[in-house]
Amino acid sequence: MNHTVSFEFFPPNTPVGVEKLRETRVQLGAAEPEYFSVTYGAGGSTRDKTLATVLEIAAEGRPVAPHLSCIGATRESIRELLSIFRDRGIRRIVALRGDLTSGMVNAGEFRYASDLVQFIRAETGDWFRIEVAAYPEMHPQARSPAEDLRAFVQKMQAGADAAITQYFYNADAYFRFCDEAAAAGVTAPIVPGIMPITNFSQLARFSDNCGAEIPRWIRVKLASFGDDANAIREFGLDVVASLCRRLVDGGAPSLHFYTLNQAAPTLAILSRLR
Repeated sequence: MNHTVSFEFFPPNTPVGVEKLRETRVQLGAAEPEYFSVTYGAGGSTRDKTLATVLEIAAEGRPVAPHLSCIGATRESIRELLSIFRDRGIRRIVALRGDLTSGMVNAGEFRYASDLVQFIRAETGDWFRIEVAAYPEMHPQARSPAEDLRAFVQKMQAGADAAITQYFYNADAYFRFCDEAAAAGVTAPIVPGIMPITNFSQLARFSDNCGAEIPRWIRVKLASFGDDANAIREFGLDVVASLCRRLVDGGAPSLHFYTLNQAAPTLAILSRLR
């Protein structure tokens, strides 16, 4: 497989987690990713940890894309982060609306991701390659697929260079979304987000929260394995590797892996593909 890949991490909470992520980066670095990205907690709750992780990756000389969410943020706080990123030679950003934390009433000075994209462009011109989110199975808070598509097109028109999708296990949903986006005038790459399957209860919880569908046949099969971690891993590897193969064969421009700070599941998928 000659396709480019990228890997997403979350900022670790403990010194042990920081050390583990360093090892994970070394292992995944062998796959020569286009970049690593680092998530940003709801309402900016992990701002300092995200920044520390991003700057450490940049200092290692690796391309890194900080996530930046605008809910709860001020223009000044975003401006400050953009300035730090530029000073460190960082050239990519994943621009998101983000979520309000529970109890947060003030959404801040930005309402939508398209506002953030516009602001980054106005402040920094073409310095950053801006990635935004896409939802092949519809954003959980959208009222309809048509409304969701309009919001996506708006983000692209505001100045985004590419999009990364929420993870999914239904390739048809991705290809259909790409076709609809193209019909609406989007020419930029839409990169599928890939979630390895290693733990059924964790995956079910994530999927319920973010609106990603686990097809019934996959859900039933995973549930049938009970606590057999090896069987879950092997079946998950089969499912996700064959999904990736279909996406690549169907013209997906790249693959973006949600690693959950682990190297082995993603490397196993890449090994199958190669």
